[in-house]
Amino acid sequence: MASSLSPPEEASYHHRHTKRYNTSSSSTTNGIVESSVSDFVKRPKISHPNYISSSEIESEFSHHDPDFARINNGSFGCCPSSILALQRDWQLRFLRQPDRFYFDELKPKISDSRSVIKRLINAEHDDEVSIVDNATTAAAIVLQQTAWAFREGRFDKGDAVVMLHYAYGSVKKSVEAYVTRSGGHVIEVQLPFPVISADEIIDRFRIGLESGKANGRRVRLALIDHVTSMPSVVIPIKELVKICRREGVDQVFVDAAHGIGCVDVDMKEIGADFYTSNLHKWFFAPPSVAFLYCRKSSNGGVADLHHPVVSNEYGNGLAVESSWVGTRDYSAQLVVPSILEFVNRFEGGIDGIKKRNHVSVVEMGQMLVKSWGTQLGCPPEMCASMIMVGLPVCLGVSSESDVLKLRTFLREKFRIEIPIYFRPPGDGEIDPITGYVRISFQVYNKPEDYHRLRDAINGLVRDGFKCTSLSC
Repeated sequence: MASSLSPPEEASYHHRHTKRYNTSSSSTTNGIVESSVSDFVKRPKISHPNYISSSEIESEFSHHDPDFARINNGSFGCCPSSILALQRDWQLRFLRQPDRFYFDELKPKISDSRSVIKRLINAEHDDEVSIVDNATTAAAIVLQQTAWAFREGRFDKGDAVVMLHYAYGSVKKSVEAYVTRSGGHVIEVQLPFPVISADEIIDRFRIGLESGKANGRRVRLALIDHVTSMPSVVIPIKELVKICRREGVDQVFVDAAHGIGCVDVDMKEIGADFYTSNLHKWFFAPPSVAFLYCRKSSNGGVADLHHPVVSNEYGNGLAVESSWVGTRDYSAQLVVPSILEFVNRFEGGIDGIKKRNHVSVVEMGQMLVKSWGTQLGCPPEMCASMIMVGLPVCLGVSSESDVLKLRTFLREKFRIEIPIYFRPPGDGEIDPITGYVRISFQVYNKPEDYHRLRDAINGLVRDGFKCTSLSC
């Protein structure tokens, strides 16, 4: 596990705070380590004196509204109180003496955060890592470069960009703004849902690339999610990147908004040209902070990328450009080394957290399926810390409007925060499941949060509730 500590301190810290799991009975699929529930839940737990305790976890997240079942970590993440306090310290250090902070501290401290991220993601060089606000900003940086290539004639009009149909909404809008307007041809790979196996996704992706190369076109960029948002599915990213290499795709950009802290993130194993992940979703950072990895070429160069907010650092490399985009609050970027120390208070560090979250979310999903008589949206090995669970058909979810109204109803009446996905019925389907909730599991969650959701839905079913009864 990477650390912000010096080598002697790191060895001592890890001796005190970490413990390797025995994974002899586990298997790894798409970056998710599969273990039986008994490995993490039913096995008697031996308390380590230096691991964070249950009461300390409750204290760290005591600022969460206790009246709500907060089972939607995937949307906005969470940040422990100790990290929020450190963030406030950084804010005050700037406000107390801005000149000294700007000239003496800001860039070196951001560089420290970049170094931590570089080790966490197994990048080769520090300057391959830039810190930005969020994955949406990172997408704009990469797509801006693609747009320039079309406008400057380096790409032919009609050359293709291939992306998944389930790409995040703002990223699809960015593709429209940058690529479509510049003359690029966009191919959206239609993915099935529910998903039965990774092979379905791989086969559909191959078809998408073939379409992108039709009529002599070249596929200039493949934009692939690591974990799709809605519906949430772990994509077999390593296999898709390899396919792109074999098929001559110029560049591969992985949008992993739910990456770090949720799935395994190793740049050398994944092999993409660009990879972005938020740190405020599953890595406990305050909102908002993300990284953009840009792989160096074989000749040592980094792609000609630039931050869309142009400052006086323009031309000094993306990492430096991103470190100063004008006067703003940089504190979320500066606490990254402290977040690593926080996660190392848990058994197994960030790897242990994501393994336990995965096992727990699968267990909760299966509990809901059993109670509601429905199904999961994908096999357990294709989810990370989020999973899709079908709602009872009798609720009558029949449109995007219905899921928004039902989400509001659950929040206001039952104090449950949960996103809902509408799956349009296919041709010839009879009484299909058209509504799916996406549940998340993070360290602060407890089974009672999911029991509240279970009982609320069961109560609505007993009462003969229909989505049509909800007002606009």
